[in-house]
Amino acid sequence: METDEEWMRVALAEADAADAEGEVPVGCVLVGGDGRELARAHNLREVLADPTAHAEMLAIRLASERLRTWRLEGATLYVTLEPCVMCAGALVHARIERLVYGCDDAKGGAVESLFTVGRDPRLNHRFAVTAGVEASECASRLSAFFSRLRALGKK
Repeated sequence: METDEEWMRVALAEADAADAEGEVPVGCVLVGGDGRELARAHNLREVLADPTAHAEMLAIRLASERLRTWRLEGATLYVTLEPCVMCAGALVHARIERLVYGCDDAKGGAVESLFTVGRDPRLNHRFAVTAGVEASECASRLSAFFSRLRALGKK
């Protein structure tokens, strides 16, 4: 695969897997600088009863384990929803080169919506950001998920 849209479709498939497990449908894929997939993951907070089990965190952990390094320099992370503070911080710490995300998160996004973690010059690492890739597809999955929850009287 070569385009941001193609990789985002992989992340969307992961979001669908999260939805099938009753998780908030967020998925991601981490791609190395050579264009090869390093890891993919989706939200598992409910399944694992772990507040840190966001798609991004799980993919970063898996890629680091596979590569035997915490430095993921040159990598691009594709994720369906703008990362939160925790995940944006993990991108900084992992030395991710680039973030590509689908839809904004007005209530929790830490890359553009509420904060600009990846571009803050006070940090020791910054990453490039491309926003809005397949945004309507990403947002529609989240909207449908939360509509179903509201119809069931949850959240």
